[in-house]
Amino acid sequence: MKVFINKRIPEIGINMLEEEGLQVTLPENENLTYEEWLKYCQNADVILNVGGDFKYDKVFFDACPNIKAIALYSVGFDHVDIKEANQRNIPIGNTPDVLSRATSDVAFLLMQSVARRASYNFQKVKDGNWDTFDPLHALGQELYGKTLGIFGLGRIGFQMAEKCKKAFDMEIIYHNRHRNEEAERELGAMYVSFDELVRNSDVLSVHANFTPEHKDLFNKSVFDKMNPGAIFINTARGGFHQEQDLYNALQEEKIWGAGLDVTNPEPMSADNPILKLSNVCVLPHIGSATIDARNGMARLAAGNLIAFSKGKEMPNCANPEVYSLHLS
Repeated sequence: MKVFINKRIPEIGINMLEEEGLQVTLPENENLTYEEWLKYCQNADVILNVGGDFKYDKVFFDACPNIKAIALYSVGFDHVDIKEANQRNIPIGNTPDVLSRATSDVAFLLMQSVARRASYNFQKVKDGNWDTFDPLHALGQELYGKTLGIFGLGRIGFQMAEKCKKAFDMEIIYHNRHRNEEAERELGAMYVSFDELVRNSDVLSVHANFTPEHKDLFNKSVFDKMNPGAIFINTARGGFHQEQDLYNALQEEKIWGAGLDVTNPEPMSADNPILKLSNVCVLPHIGSATIDARNGMARLAAGNLIAFSKGKEMPNCANPEVYSLHLS
């Protein structure tokens, strides 16, 4: 079985595939055009996909009828048309759990960085602008006893909430499609409506899976409802927030600050005015960027394709409903 991997992953994943007799192809130049990428895909049986550069949509599936399975090197699968994959009985693997701790660490880091204006003050040091003491300049805020609002209290959101509870004794409120009884029991989390979440959060952290209905969910009307001392954190997908509206809300002091590991669009332009604000911290989508998490993702992604190659169900699958058809 021929596997195309569009970007190099940790060796542990490649070794797993090759030890099982799968033929791995990696491009010499990883900055592929769409046409180059498509050609590689047309010569493969299955794909291990890294990143979201290109979409797995109807156009792709029509052009690559030979593809039998796709393993994503990610938890999110918003760049895959699951409906099209289901119609063609193509399982889509992903890598949940293994990066929850690392991603929640980044959300926790962003929250503290914004609260203490760390990026702004670090830039002052680099610029040599650290010469006088002003007791009123660029003050931060403390987080003890504040209210953390989680939009999407799943695995990553739970880890974030647990950190905030233990470190700062924060109250936890959340909004989900479904109640999270474990979080309510163990963290005292309280389920609230979306409107209550927006109005009552001192820190609002986004951790939900992104779907088209979520596009620009956090926009002017939402930021206008938030309290002026609130911090907005997004480590999920940039599509959740409307970036111009976020910038305006920060400029107009509708909210206190923002921490982003994802942007809209991504990557963010170096001349984006949001980067000049003292109450913002932006990171280049590093949520899973630890040795442990990336190795774990490689193991899970490779494991999904190995299982498929043996006629078994993928251990981690975004569309498990395909199995009754595909493996029959």
